[in-house]
Amino acid sequence: MSITLFDVAYALYFILPAYCANAVPVIFGGNRPIDAGRTFIDGKPILGPHKTVRGFFAGLIVGTLVGFILQIVSPLQSVLFQYDASLGFVLSLGALMGDLFDSFIKRRLGFPPGSLFPIADQLDFIVGAFLFSLMVSPLPPLQIILIVLIITPPIHLVTNFLAFLLGVKSSPW
Repeated sequence: MSITLFDVAYALYFILPAYCANAVPVIFGGNRPIDAGRTFIDGKPILGPHKTVRGFFAGLIVGTLVGFILQIVSPLQSVLFQYDASLGFVLSLGALMGDLFDSFIKRRLGFPPGSLFPIADQLDFIVGAFLFSLMVSPLPPLQIILIVLIITPPIHLVTNFLAFLLGVKSSPW
């Protein structure tokens, strides 16, 4: 299996709404936690204070808008597949739900909010996005999925570090 530059472009094109949905809560989040400060049956927070209603909906709106913009303006639109706006929505929703699931697991394992959970922190939103995309579209070819899984951890780490340097995040991960 050979991977071309076109494959990498396709992979980024497909997953971009999920990337945006995952990043936006860092910028526009805050305010009321999704779990309203409640605890689970184990006495630990359900999700923690970093998962907020405003961040969730901001991520969902921005990711969906990115999908809509891709549907309209991308030259890859006719070459790759019809990028329906509903795909942008489900990729965004899946990314956010994957991140919430990761937070839920981290709280069960005793990780404090904002702590590093290698690999899971970088791929939780991608797995969620791929799973939710199945509601409206078949999965992209295996090589595209592999490209996304390989390039996401370094992209995620670099963007988080830049957000830390800019003062948007309190930790570099």
